[in-house]
Amino acid sequence: LASWVAVVGLEIHAQISSNSKLFSGSQVQFAAPPNSLVSFFDASLPGTLPVLNRRCVEAAVMTGLALNCSINKKSLFDRKHYFYADLPAGYQITQQRVPIAVNGSLSYSLCIDNKMSQMVTKTVRIKQIQLEQDSGKSLHDDTRSQTLVDLNRAGVGLMEVVMEPDMCCGEEAAAAVRELQLILQTLGSSQAVMAEGQLRVDANVSVHHPGDPYGVRTEVKNINSIRFLAKAVDYEIQRQIEELENGGTILNETRAFDSRLGCTVPMRDKEGKQDYRFMPEPNLPPLILYDAKSLPANMNHQQVVNIDLIRERLPDLPSVKRAKLVEQYKILPEHSFTLLNEEGLTEFFENVVKQTQMKSRKVIGWILNDLLSYLKQHSLTVKESPVSSFLLADLLNLLEKKEISAAAAKQVLAELWKGEGKTPLEIVKEKKLELIQDQKELEQICQMVIDGHENEVIMMVLG
Repeated sequence: LASWVAVVGLEIHAQISSNSKLFSGSQVQFAAPPNSLVSFFDASLPGTLPVLNRRCVEAAVMTGLALNCSINKKSLFDRKHYFYADLPAGYQITQQRVPIAVNGSLSYSLCIDNKMSQMVTKTVRIKQIQLEQDSGKSLHDDTRSQTLVDLNRAGVGLMEVVMEPDMCCGEEAAAAVRELQLILQTLGSSQAVMAEGQLRVDANVSVHHPGDPYGVRTEVKNINSIRFLAKAVDYEIQRQIEELENGGTILNETRAFDSRLGCTVPMRDKEGKQDYRFMPEPNLPPLILYDAKSLPANMNHQQVVNIDLIRERLPDLPSVKRAKLVEQYKILPEHSFTLLNEEGLTEFFENVVKQTQMKSRKVIGWILNDLLSYLKQHSLTVKESPVSSFLLADLLNLLEKKEISAAAAKQVLAELWKGEGKTPLEIVKEKKLELIQDQKELEQICQMVIDGHENEVIMMVLG
């Protein structure tokens, strides 16, 4: 039986980090009281008009540039119609025909066989990035069998990042989304916190035999964590293979991932392809962007978005930061991934290196093996660490000056985790963990031990 090949493509909705919504002045704030951040436009009262938020446009351009996209100097807005309780207008404003950015790529790395030392770098093509509004939120109250609608999220700016089907398993999908998340956070274009719904992933999955055309695909909607993404994709691949090998067929349907059961479940079929009746948004002109060359001389700079100006202000992307860490501190490439993946860990590491005489290659061992594994064990973030970079540097200095042994240093660290406010030196003195430097003192201790165990010494000599 020929083996199966899986094909995975992703659509990612990232909430733009902005004070107000995409087309209205309402504030954007997570967990505000229901319906407290709703303007007349968000509620779709007759006669209200959209006004485009400049900050959202700049965030999308910045993201497009970071993902090696071509930025369209002219992009268009469209209405996508569907009827749902939390979409008051009966349509969503999006960019279906000509989006703001197209044809990009994202490089990401993953380990082979869970060995951190063997990393491979892969690339996924980015088809497009489009601006669109979020919908509100429906809350289903089963006990009263009614649905409540919260429109706080309605109209919040989203960037939809559409990836080509260039991935083949859950691990690849997860690694690509993690890299995208780091890029968005570095740019500040989205906070990308999945737990707060600021990054939502839909995965399209199909399987086929090598050389055959692609199989029928299913879509797994609204996956809200990177770990679940890997599980959902791998489960779906396995499910489709088993279905086909048992003579079944794959339906073109939308599924949801049930994280408790670890499986995907059908939501609705896509057979009767929904007709969104796309039409141009009549209340918004085309979005025109400029670069330094095309900027008209008499134009007020405040009134336009200049692509070149945004390009100049791009910060170092994660890949560049990692290369610099490897170069500057002579650490292994895989260590640079761990440093960047844990929020605040790079700063912690750099602070320890600054305050200690120990070589950075030795410091990284303490950071990854001791600090990080303790934090993970106790589900703490780097910010919540009971041991500050200052305390850890103090401890490593004692070790470096050979005032204590490595085993003693581990004991001191165990005490420091208790967060009782003692310094490493105080703990060393309290527990008498110093290494003895004085030859005479060592000889005296040995002599005392021998004198106190006469019988054993005689046995040894006679033995």
